[in-house]
Amino acid sequence: MDTTILLHWAEFAVRWLHVITAISWIGSSFYFIALDLGLRREPRPASGADGEEWQVHGGGFYHIQKYMVAPEAMPEHLTWFKWESYATWLSGAALLILLYWVGAELFLIDWTVMELAPWQAIVISALSLTLGWVAYDLLCKSRLGENPTLLMLLLFGIIVVLAWGYTQVFSGRAALLHLGALTATIMTANVAMIIIPNQKIVVADLKAGRTPDPKYGKIAKLRSTHNNYLTLPVIFLMLSNHYPLAFASEWNWLIASLVFLMGVTIRHFFNTMHARGGYLWWTWGATAAIFAVIVWLSVLPLMSDDPVEEAALSPAQAAFAAHPDFADVADIIYSRCSMCHAEEVYWPGIPVAPRGVMLDTDSRIARQARSIYLQAGVSHAMPPNNLSMIDDAERAAIRAWYRGVTGGAL
Repeated sequence: MDTTILLHWAEFAVRWLHVITAISWIGSSFYFIALDLGLRREPRPASGADGEEWQVHGGGFYHIQKYMVAPEAMPEHLTWFKWESYATWLSGAALLILLYWVGAELFLIDWTVMELAPWQAIVISALSLTLGWVAYDLLCKSRLGENPTLLMLLLFGIIVVLAWGYTQVFSGRAALLHLGALTATIMTANVAMIIIPNQKIVVADLKAGRTPDPKYGKIAKLRSTHNNYLTLPVIFLMLSNHYPLAFASEWNWLIASLVFLMGVTIRHFFNTMHARGGYLWWTWGATAAIFAVIVWLSVLPLMSDDPVEEAALSPAQAAFAAHPDFADVADIIYSRCSMCHAEEVYWPGIPVAPRGVMLDTDSRIARQARSIYLQAGVSHAMPPNNLSMIDDAERAAIRAWYRGVTGGAL
């Protein structure tokens, strides 16, 4: 079995792990935010807790109390909610490496944006995630931390700048993904570097018979609130590679920025509802208006007649175009695939090339060699339902062409 197929299955396994752990983290995060906002404080619980809530689920009743800053004595059993966050980030980092670092020439680098060697792009990717967290952490620890609203506005401005900056370095697909990865890194680092350590300080004080300082809970609460409002934009950015109208648009950086605003308006509705503050229906109107702007921005490039600049091929990609069998394979792709995967799509009901993949020129075919091999050579995923009637001999020709260049390498 060649290494391309093994890598593909490794991506599948890690992606599945990432989805599972992300569901666990997001689920527990949303639950505790809703619980915290919905606590009843009047009348004051006899136990001295800050608030309490009765809930019913799974055929039983739950009586939940929250202590602020901590109970009088350390309970015998304490459950920590941290591993969901850590596992989500670790699996996401592994997926980033498998897809965007190992496949840097395919997914990370766009030579029409910036001519980078794979190692350069990887270094920029890693540094941006690290330095992004450091800058965010310093801002939160500054005096701005005492003014959460002003801090959030400043952070949004920085997000807009970062969104634009990523699109000046990486491909559109990688730019949106990295904006999401940076946000997810901040969220997990909030848990690992701030929230959990602060909670451990409180636990240590309780064990030692000291009264915990309430500042640790206040700091953790700020970071937890940030995580709550960042969750929905991160989900969109993680899935954005499936939507070329978002990542392949000329205004992809602005689309990504507006997604953060949609996350805020939607979460604000549910947070207010959980806090029994009523139903702020205007937030859904605001969300719809922002989404309408996103749709409009996504189709702006389609209204222009300017030719799209095509990226130069990297040396590895050029090898596929130079192979003796390339002309025969290109004819297969033109006749079987380019009616959908083209700058001007001819298949009814498809407005743009699926996933932004275009196969209507020789260079574009060479650039997508690995995807063509996996989707139409090794598997029968493409064309869907074999609508264009590609036969087994043509699939064999695609496999022979790809393996003739790579020898089964990545």
